[in-house]
Amino acid sequence: MLKPHPLLIQGGMGAGVSGWHLARTVARLGHLGVVSGTALDVILARKLQQGDPGGHLRRALSAFPDGQMAESILRRYYIAGGKRSVEPYRRTPLPSAPLRRDLEELLIAANYCEVFLARDGHDGLIGINFLEKIQTTLLPSLYGAMLAGVDIVLMGAGIPWQVPGVLDALQRQERVQYRLTVTGAVPGEDHQVEFEPGAYPRLASQTLRRPAFLAIVASSTLAAALLKRATGTIEGFVIEGHTAGGHNAPPRGALRLDEHGQPVYGERDVVDLEAFRGFGLPFWLAGGYGDPSRVTEALDAGAAGVQVGTAFALCEESGVDPLLRGRLLERVRSGTAEVYTDPTASTTGFPFKVAQLEGTMSEERVCRERSRLCDLGYLRQLYRKDDGSIGYRCPGEPVESFVAKGGRIEDTHGRKCLCNGLLATIGLGQTRPSGYQERPIVTAGDALKDIARTYLRGGPSYTAADVIDLLTRTPSAPLP
Repeated sequence: MLKPHPLLIQGGMGAGVSGWHLARTVARLGHLGVVSGTALDVILARKLQQGDPGGHLRRALSAFPDGQMAESILRRYYIAGGKRSVEPYRRTPLPSAPLRRDLEELLIAANYCEVFLARDGHDGLIGINFLEKIQTTLLPSLYGAMLAGVDIVLMGAGIPWQVPGVLDALQRQERVQYRLTVTGAVPGEDHQVEFEPGAYPRLASQTLRRPAFLAIVASSTLAAALLKRATGTIEGFVIEGHTAGGHNAPPRGALRLDEHGQPVYGERDVVDLEAFRGFGLPFWLAGGYGDPSRVTEALDAGAAGVQVGTAFALCEESGVDPLLRGRLLERVRSGTAEVYTDPTASTTGFPFKVAQLEGTMSEERVCRERSRLCDLGYLRQLYRKDDGSIGYRCPGEPVESFVAKGGRIEDTHGRKCLCNGLLATIGLGQTRPSGYQERPIVTAGDALKDIARTYLRGGPSYTAADVIDLLTRTPSAPLP
C-alpha cells in the first residue's frame, strides 16, 4: 500500500515539462514529484547532442548498472560542446512491434536517468507518468524506471488494466508481454510486445521493488472496470476532470460542440465521488485544483489530496523553454491568456487543450507553414494489414499516405503533430533540411488565467515552492 498518502501530486505533464528538476524539487518539499515518461528516449538523445549542459545525464549514465550500454549510447549521441543550432538532431528509431534492440536500450537508459536524477539527494517520493495509448515502448520504459527505484507509476489515456501485473513480473525480473490495441484485428488474433530482462544480464542481476500503481481515470465506471479486470493490485486513483491540461477524456454520449468548436461537457461527465469512496482506495482529484480552497474542497470530499498540473507547468523549475514560458506568463499577467479545448488537434482523437500563443501551433497560419510529417511516431495508430501483420499510420502524416494505409480522410482534418510540437516546447524542436524549425504547442488547463491572481504576486515568475506553500496553507492563513 501507498502510505503515507501525499497531499499534492505534481502532474506528469507533456514531454519533459515535468522533468527531473521539477519532480526532485517537489519531492524534497514533501510531496509526490512526477516525471513524464513520454519521449524520454528522444529527450535523452537530443540533450546529449546539445552537449549535456551541466553534465547531469552523463552523471546518471555513469551510475547505470550496465556500463557497456551506457557507453554505447554516449558514443551514438553525445556531442562535446553541443551541435550547431542549424544542424538537425540525429534521429532515434521509430517505435514499433517488436522494438529494435538499440531503441529498447535507449528507452531503458532514458527512463533510468530521468528517475535517477529526480531521486538524487533526498528520500521523498518520485513517480513516473505514462500514456497507455503509447504501448510499444512501455515495457522497457517501466523497467528502466524500476531500475532507478521509482516509487509510483501513474497511467491514464487508455485503460491500463495490464500494468499492475507487468509491474509484479518485472519486480521478479521475469519476461513480460503487453497486449496491443490494433485496429482491424480479427477475433482470435493476439498482437503483443514482450520484454525479456534476461536479455540484459547486468540489469537482470539487480534487485527491484514494485512501485505502487495509480490509475488516472475520468469516471467511476472506468475505475470499477479496472478493479475487476486488472492483472494485479491498484493502489489508488487520480480522478482527472475535463478542465485539466493535455488530453481530456471525451464527453460521454454524442459529441456536441459549442459556438467556438469546443466539446461540451455535461451532467453525465460529473464524477461520482460516492462510488470512489466505496472502492476503499485513496483517490486524488485533478483539474482546477491549484487553489487552496479547492484543496480543502477535495479533502472534504474524501480525497487523499489533489494533483496539480498547470501551476507547476509554468513555475521556474518546469521544463518549458524559459522564453516561451515568459511569453505565456506575460499573457497571463495582462489578462489575455486563453486555452482552447481542441477536438481535432491530437491524432489520438481525444480532445487536447492548447494554450493560445503567437508563433505556436495554436495559430492556423503556423500550422499551414508545416509540411505534414510523422517522424517520431509515438501516437501512430497500429492497424492490421491484409497479411495479418501490424502496420502504422498517423492522421498527422501526409494525407495521401494515411489514406493509402486504410485511414479515413476525415480523420486527418485539423490534426497537429503533438510529438514534434511538445518537444519544441521544451527547447528540443527538430531542424529540417529545409531550415524549417519545428514550432511548439503549449498545453495548459482551464486554470491558466487564474495563475495571475493566485501565484504572480508582484513578480514576473514563481517557483514550485511558491505553489506548494500556497496550496498547503491553512484556510485561515492570509495570502501573501
